[in-house]
Amino acid sequence: MKISAVIITYNEEKRLEAALKSVRKIASEIVVVDSFSTDDTVKVAKKYDSKVYKREWTNYADQKNYANKKASHPWILSLDADERLSPGLQREILALKAGEPEAAGFSMPRQVFYMGKWILHSGWYPDRKTRLFKKEKAFWQGEYVHEKLVIKGKVTKLESPLYHFTYRDIQDHLKRINEFSSLGAQKLYASGKKCRWYHLVFLPPQRFIKSYFLKAGIMDGFAGFVIAMLHSYAIFMRYAKLKEIWKKGERIEPFPN
Repeated sequence: MKISAVIITYNEEKRLEAALKSVRKIASEIVVVDSFSTDDTVKVAKKYDSKVYKREWTNYADQKNYANKKASHPWILSLDADERLSPGLQREILALKAGEPEAAGFSMPRQVFYMGKWILHSGWYPDRKTRLFKKEKAFWQGEYVHEKLVIKGKVTKLESPLYHFTYRDIQDHLKRINEFSSLGAQKLYASGKKCRWYHLVFLPPQRFIKSYFLKAGIMDGFAGFVIAMLHSYAIFMRYAKLKEIWKKGERIEPFPN
């Protein structure tokens, strides 16, 4: 079982190295597709003998599909630059490499490190993602945000977590909300949906209640409260921007990774 580790990047010099270190014992090759970073992302990638390809940003799914095509091996381990294989997950995948699994892919729980602690609730865990899969059996789908892996065949569960260092701090979280709410609004607009008053009034508090109480965010302490509040804010901004798009009749351009 030979594996190609595949990562798409844009200005990830500070986070990429940890991701590369976590896969170097697993992957027979590392493929990095960079959207013309202005920092030392490419330099970091080449430090680990990665095959680096430069490509203008299109969208998440398209960029990842392009990266998969550049992989030489039949199995792909797809990571984002802010993700790392935990030691346990490394061991599980190394055990798989001894044979040729019948499954088309493997999912793993993703665990987020946020505000100085590991989040175990709030709807953020377990956040299972299929990141190890047969190249010929899968492709990424989604024009705007939250790309989805479509896989043909059986997906088997791995137990150890994929570590996710998604936000550096609250300010970074707010920045990402601004970007993703724009993309989310554009997706709704493209499907012909409009913002109604009840979207702005009822959906934000519903999202808070779901995250903080139904998903036990209260067990994550202050971080869980912040996550719930920002979930509420994110859904409000998505629909507020949708209303703005309909008024202006303007598209919101996608952001780079």
